[in-house]
Amino acid sequence: MSFTEVWRQHDFAATSRAIQAKTAADVRRALGRVETGLDLDDLQALLSPAATPFLEEMAQLSHRRTVERYGRTIQIFAPLYLTNVCANVCTYCGFSAQNRIPRRILNADEIRAEAAVLHARGIRHVLFVTGESTRAGRDYFLEALRLLRPDFSNLSMEVQPIAEEDYAALAAAGLSGVTVFQETYDAAAYPRFHLKGPKADMAWRLETPDRLGRAGLKKIGLGALYGLSDWRTDAWFLGLHLRYLERRYWRTRYSISFPRLRPHAGAEIEIVPTTERDLVQAFCAYRLFSREVELTLSTRESPRFRNHAIRLGVTSMSAGARTNPGGYAAADDSLEQFAINDDRSCDEVAGFLRSEGYEPVWKDWDPAYDGQVPAVFSQST
Repeated sequence: MSFTEVWRQHDFAATSRAIQAKTAADVRRALGRVETGLDLDDLQALLSPAATPFLEEMAQLSHRRTVERYGRTIQIFAPLYLTNVCANVCTYCGFSAQNRIPRRILNADEIRAEAAVLHARGIRHVLFVTGESTRAGRDYFLEALRLLRPDFSNLSMEVQPIAEEDYAALAAAGLSGVTVFQETYDAAAYPRFHLKGPKADMAWRLETPDRLGRAGLKKIGLGALYGLSDWRTDAWFLGLHLRYLERRYWRTRYSISFPRLRPHAGAEIEIVPTTERDLVQAFCAYRLFSREVELTLSTRESPRFRNHAIRLGVTSMSAGARTNPGGYAAADDSLEQFAINDDRSCDEVAGFLRSEGYEPVWKDWDPAYDGQVPAVFSQST
């Protein structure tokens, strides 16, 4: 059974009504079961409007559970955009094929230049990102891994969904993890935002984490894009997806990201409001639902909010980010995927974390963990 079959067993609208119907008693019951383990019905309660008066209690529990599991550490990483060429027409994205913007695919020298800037800033964990295009496929990703490996200990990617055998080849070449956002689990809303291109195939995207699990990736990143549909229901379906994956591919680590829609090139679209308070409720609900899952917050959010979020369950943050190809090495002629909100440098983010008693973690693990022997070792043996 794939997740698509599980997903089809749950109606989005009916789930939304069930979440809205939760009561204070349901929330108290869920909070009382945190130490013994929550089920998906408990997650509905913690995501419901009835949980709003309990948010402070949820935040305290979330903070305690996070410190117990992760200590006072925050992993720092940076996205590295390799191309903004994209075959999809997605109404919420600056890279959409319908937007008349300068397109570029970084060549080997440009990738090295981007890597040099990030390495000089102390970054050792890079998430390389592309639009969805056959012009950047398996061979291009393998070459990017080869070029980036000398400068970084941990390499992961956020690109178009690809075949299981391609993921397996990338894992063998040292790829640590893959992030794939479903965007929305709402079957009625999904086609309104994904008009053309491979991303319009919702089932192919839904089954991507299954392919990743079978391919043996060490880490799988999940997320919904808040603003496309009801955030509470999308968050619950994301929890359903996480629980399915944790049980089926139990050797794999998981992370959840919390992107909200940001300004971008192209026509403005109507969005479903998702407030900072809503994100706080989602952080806390996920941490109480899963002690192990990593929670990631990007530079889409403001410095003030990100500063606050470190005490609410977040364990990973991007810093000093640019969302256009070549953006680190000074090129500014390619369009950003979305507007950055927190434009602080890596040093500024790290300095704030230290001032709050947290340790910024630049290197999650050694390259040897991914089967890659560092050059300094290979030369001495």
